[in-house]
Amino acid sequence: MVDKKQKIIEATIEQFASKGVENTKISDIVKAAGIAQGTFYLYFPSKFSVMPEIAKYAVEEIMKEIHSSIDLSDDFDKKIEDLVRAVFRITDNKREIFAMLYAGLAQSEHLKQWESIYSPFYDWMNAFLQQLSEEGKIRKNINCARTSRILIGLIESTAEQLYLYDSPTVDEIEAQYKELVEFTKSALK
Repeated sequence: MVDKKQKIIEATIEQFASKGVENTKISDIVKAAGIAQGTFYLYFPSKFSVMPEIAKYAVEEIMKEIHSSIDLSDDFDKKIEDLVRAVFRITDNKREIFAMLYAGLAQSEHLKQWESIYSPFYDWMNAFLQQLSEEGKIRKNINCARTSRILIGLIESTAEQLYLYDSPTVDEIEAQYKELVEFTKSALK
């Protein structure tokens, strides 16, 4: 059974996706969640305060996609290809959530929480790069912690540009994917 907080989060995602962040009222959220308005305020002081929970959900989805897409026993090239493909796929599949997150987080005081919410992805990428370094697959002088943030930013920014802001053809998406994979491999070696 879904608890009330989870119902609020799911209803907020649904309402933000259909009406937009600005046009959604708390009354819309509670109606969709099937709860009283007072119950909403037990968990969240405003509609924008739900954003960190939506961001946590998005990061959980990213991590599920990463874990199901990357076999750490594969060779270097395949791991990088699968990593980029996984981020592209999750951005495409969850584009409404990512778009609303950027709109909602930018309008609230919760943007500063992004770094801590994203820590599972940063930690995974750091460990991934450390493994590649220990295997001698990437340059020894790479600072894995810093590079993990740079790499995530690069891959996600490219995916967001393609799936959230532009309307590219399938061929253009594939060309961007290939260019990003080659760039990433070259930068790490």
